[in-house]
Amino acid sequence: MGQPILTPVTMDAFLAQIDALARALAASQWRPDYLVGIGRGGLVPATYLSHATGLAMLSVDLSAKLPDFGEALLAGLAQRVATGETLLFVDDINDSGRTINAVRNALAAAPAAGVRFAVLIDNIRSAATVDYRAETIDRDATKDWFVFPWEAVASRDSLLADWGEVPERTA
Repeated sequence: MGQPILTPVTMDAFLAQIDALARALAASQWRPDYLVGIGRGGLVPATYLSHATGLAMLSVDLSAKLPDFGEALLAGLAQRVATGETLLFVDDINDSGRTINAVRNALAAAPAAGVRFAVLIDNIRSAATVDYRAETIDRDATKDWFVFPWEAVASRDSLLADWGEVPERTA
């Protein structure tokens, strides 16, 4: 398997994605109590979406694999949803669905109506579904590895290492 095509997402394209998510959220007439950025890729989009919508933002980090910053925080968020609060989880891409399904599984005891998901790019072949998306791709046709503006400062080796964690996403 060769290396992926690294495709930059420009800042203008990213801002258009944030605008699309903000408009979709407003059109749905569902207003969460909090946005929750999923680290690492969802933190920047969640921050921008927070500013675009005026919604407060929280965060969790599954990428570092440290329970105190991932699973423990998700358990606390599940308790908040159980008391009636609503959360919109934000990530950069729903690719394989692994991250979104991990969050959804961690919140399984919470009422499903209190949790929704938003992404900049949604793969229609993903094992997970989302409620809001700025763009849709089909991984059967689009094999590119998207490089978001906050990732553009990373070295090529670092980007390829991230891709290499699950290369079958673009196979």
